[in-house]
Parts: sequence; structure tokens; C-alpha cells
Amino acid sequence: MELRKLTSFFLDSNTFVLSNGGECLIIDAGAELDEIKEVVGKRKVVGLLLTHGHYDHAYYALDVANFFDCTIYAHKNAEVTLSDPKKNYGETFAITDFSRFKFFSNEEKLKIGSFDVSAISLPGHSKCSCGYIVGDIFFAGDTLFSQGVGRTDLFGGSKGELLNSLKKIQTLEFTIVASGHGANSTKQLEQRNLQIFIRFLSRV
Repeated sequence: MELRKLTSFFLDSNTFVLSNGGECLIIDAGAELDEIKEVVGKRKVVGLLLTHGHYDHAYYALDVANFFDCTIYAHKNAEVTLSDPKKNYGETFAITDFSRFKFFSNEEKLKIGSFDVSAISLPGHSKCSCGYIVGDIFFAGDTLFSQGVGRTDLFGGSKGELLNSLKKIQTLEFTIVASGHGANSTKQLEQRNLQIFIRFLSRV
């Protein structure tokens, strides 16, 4: 598999294109459609995975899904966030047509084209935050960064839920961390940071 990263204008959020032969998965949709099209090339896009419903990760979701004729996968709580600019922080951004969406809850195994995807609910940064494991890559959204974790002071944020999500991440099997902002990392590099943040949140 080949992983490409695009950094968007919206808060430097990351959009990923994961290719496997002639198929692609797109993870988050803050990057403009033309940029995504250039990376995808002639491959078939079989799905779009949203890590959560904040505008900087979902702004072009419907553009992507409509152009590539693919399904958008997201946690069931994302509908509330995506439909309200005050909750997704997009000023006027809102999605009201969810006909392209397939929602899940908790943990689910998804077969999307040639990709085996583990979808994992990871609340804390938001109620709809989740991660996806595809192969050895963990798409962490805004839950886990290189040497950092997601903020909890936005709508639906919770320090207690983030603590539980970080503990869950420790039990997952993956090698690469592809985060919603910043550089990619590895589970090996982030193990110590996870322990530090878990200790910190346990005392708060």
C-alpha cells in the first residue's frame, strides 16, 4: 500500500490517500477536491473515512463523495456535529444531506473494496472522534498526534473519555500513526507519550 498526505488550508489538517493497486481510500476531506484528484489519478476511490465531524476534516466530504461516487464512513455521532456550524466550528459549514453516509458505532470491521478496515470509536476530542486501522497504519484523527493528544475543550470534548481512548489505543496493533495534523509518527515513538498523557489525565 502507498500512503500520500495532503495538508489543507483549514488549520493545516491532513487528508490522506491510501492506495492499494488500482483502488484508493481517502481519509478526511479538508484538502481541496482538485488536489485529491491529482493524487488519486486513475485509481478508483472506494470510500471516504472521516475521523470526526469538525469542519477542517470534513469540509469537502460531499464534493469528494459525489465526484468519486463513493460512500462516506463516519461515527454515528458525527451527524450532530456535521449538521451544526456551532458544533463543527465551520462558521457556515453544515451538511444536511447524509444520503452518502454510512454510520457506525463503537468498533466495526469494514470491507471497503480491497481494504480491510477496523473502525474504532475514540471519544474525547469530540463525541464522534474515531480511528481507523488499515494494514499497519492507524489513522488517529485529532485523538493522537506526534508527541501530543487532542484538545478536550471543544463541543463534546471530555478529558475522561480521552483518557479511556488513549488507554484503548495502547492495546491496538499498528506501526504507523497518521494523525489529523502534523507529522506522521509510529506507535513505538508514541508509547512513552501515551503513558505521560494517561498519567496526566488520570490526575485531573
